[in-house]
Amino acid sequence: MITSSALLLLGLGFSAAVILSVASRLLYVKEDPRIRDVEMALPGANCGGCGLPGCAAAAKAIVEGKAPADVCIAGGMDTNRMVAEVMGLKVEYKEPQIAMVRCIGGKRADQLYIYEGAQDCRAQARLYEGSKQCTFGCLGLGSCVKVCPFEAIHMGPDDLPIVNPNRCKGCGRCADVCPRGVISIVSMTARLLHFNEESDCLAPCIQRCPAQINVPLYIRKIREGDLAGALLTIKERNPFPLACGRVCLHLCENICRRNIADHGVAINRLQRYLGEWEMNSGTRLPITCAPDTGRKVAVVGGGPAGLSCAYFLRRLGHHPAIFEAMPKLGGMLRYGIPEYRMPNDILDWEIEGILKLGIETKTGVKLGKDFDLKGLEDDGFEAVFLGIGAWTVPPLDIPGEEANGVIGSVDFLTSVGIKIKTLANQRVVVIGESNTAVDCSRSSIRLGAKSVTVICPCIKKDMSANKKDVDRAMEEGVQFLFLTEHTRVTSDESGGVTHLEYIRMELEETGKPGKSKAVLIPNSETLIDADMVVAAIDRKPDLSCLHDDEKKVIFEITKENNLAADRDTMQTSVKNVFTAGDLHTGRAWVVMAVGGGRRAARSIHFYLTQDSIPVPENLQSKIIPETILKDVKVTDNIPRVQISEVPIEMRIQSFTEEVKGSISGEQAKLEACRCLYCGLVCYDQEKDLVKPIYAGFRNSK
Repeated sequence: MITSSALLLLGLGFSAAVILSVASRLLYVKEDPRIRDVEMALPGANCGGCGLPGCAAAAKAIVEGKAPADVCIAGGMDTNRMVAEVMGLKVEYKEPQIAMVRCIGGKRADQLYIYEGAQDCRAQARLYEGSKQCTFGCLGLGSCVKVCPFEAIHMGPDDLPIVNPNRCKGCGRCADVCPRGVISIVSMTARLLHFNEESDCLAPCIQRCPAQINVPLYIRKIREGDLAGALLTIKERNPFPLACGRVCLHLCENICRRNIADHGVAINRLQRYLGEWEMNSGTRLPITCAPDTGRKVAVVGGGPAGLSCAYFLRRLGHHPAIFEAMPKLGGMLRYGIPEYRMPNDILDWEIEGILKLGIETKTGVKLGKDFDLKGLEDDGFEAVFLGIGAWTVPPLDIPGEEANGVIGSVDFLTSVGIKIKTLANQRVVVIGESNTAVDCSRSSIRLGAKSVTVICPCIKKDMSANKKDVDRAMEEGVQFLFLTEHTRVTSDESGGVTHLEYIRMELEETGKPGKSKAVLIPNSETLIDADMVVAAIDRKPDLSCLHDDEKKVIFEITKENNLAADRDTMQTSVKNVFTAGDLHTGRAWVVMAVGGGRRAARSIHFYLTQDSIPVPENLQSKIIPETILKDVKVTDNIPRVQISEVPIEMRIQSFTEEVKGSISGEQAKLEACRCLYCGLVCYDQEKDLVKPIYAGFRNSK
């Protein structure tokens, strides 16, 4: 028997069904079928890495135009292709990004106090401003680990986050929660475009390096046996590890904190070792380049600055073409440095690796004669890099310098072995205090000169030349007359050089602590026998190629007669023309030209792709005072690696015999263990790898 209550419930249910049926017909909203198709293309991870609550929400947002087709970071390019196919879009390459940890301090950073608050980096930073002495270092509480939806980060033994690049999708959540900016999401392009900032974790050696190489990182990779990773770390900043490993003044070693305890790490020797490891391996490491942009850039000058600029432009996806006046590329690396320091076959191998990235070259063509800036623009080049160097030796400005036998350093070095094949029975006097002066003197010894004397206007420690090369020159028989000033050249009836007159100087206190100046000693003029006088006082750029049709220079020129440019962007007064190297700085080191070429390439990239060239406000341009420590405690006693050298009697007979030898893999790994792996204000006092490696090395000997 059916009760009234049951009938009431049946009636209510039937009424509700009727109402819902009518409502579904009246209020029905047709769903876009693409939503289901897009959702099927998505991986279904529901990770939230895209910032939306699951794949269904992501699909709906894509179809409605509220999210881009590539919003899914978990699926990668395959997912993007399927979504784009559903949406009828074109698929373009998107450069992958992964998280990068900039701090290397970990537990080494001194604690200011014991923190016992909420175990979250953001809480510690906001409530207590962080407990560690380093103002830019990781706090080590692992907030980044907790928010990563892909389990791509874990905290290492040194309380530093370690990123697994195979799992990282570049979602950016870790970077968002890091209160110190220790983690950033970067691509290869972003790494190439980044310049040292004062908020970066910069060891003193990185701060001093004009190329901004991450020295501690590549040395650590050597220690771990990752030679490929070490070399690629260098090549993110410098495409010349072989060349710079031979001729760089390596000022990074002078500021190495290990000097406080014993002797600085042989940083430059390790760079050369990595370059030789690649060269001797029989293959080249693959160098990645960004997607092709189709933008053309003319690089005028194939020296270290131009080659560096072209290398980085190509890696950024552009099409550089090098125009070089000499028969071969290399600039002063080839024509200004003797082979016993920089062998041509090694330079050729290194340049070949740069050009193989897809860089066009035209040699034997000179700006202002064979082509001009207007012609380059007509040929489709949207920007120009000028790196023609400084090849002109200024006059000595002394009586008699027009005599036969007075020659400039550049002409001398380029003539060695070609026009000048011997200096037997010749007395050679070189004027100058630079590496070029030392190269000229040592080359004269190898050409059989009877005597070689260097007239140097300063004391040895104030010379700009590499002091070890000065010592080698002395070993080989070169005499240095320090604190001397050239005053006159004398010649015979036929106009040939017979003597150089010089006047002696002495140091006089200036009244400032540690400061003195050289002053002439009256009536101290002295004549020295000479058959050849080599002027190596300076090198200046020839700016005549920059003249317009009316013989006027169209660029702003510095008071030193160099091409002026913005210090940070390397942009000249002509907005689409950039410069670096000796043309801009005057005579300088190779590594400065390399660093300047990279800086110019960055600016050219932004000039071509954006309306302006961004310059960070806190660029690191000087040594950060807080990083210069007065006391460093080192627990190991590993001696600095000793470099073998060719015996003196052998090296003075050859131009092709390299004076300095290479180091072995064992020596490299041991030397890498000497590195303290410094951060801003921290360093390693103890390294677990040191003792077993050192013991094994000694046993192998």
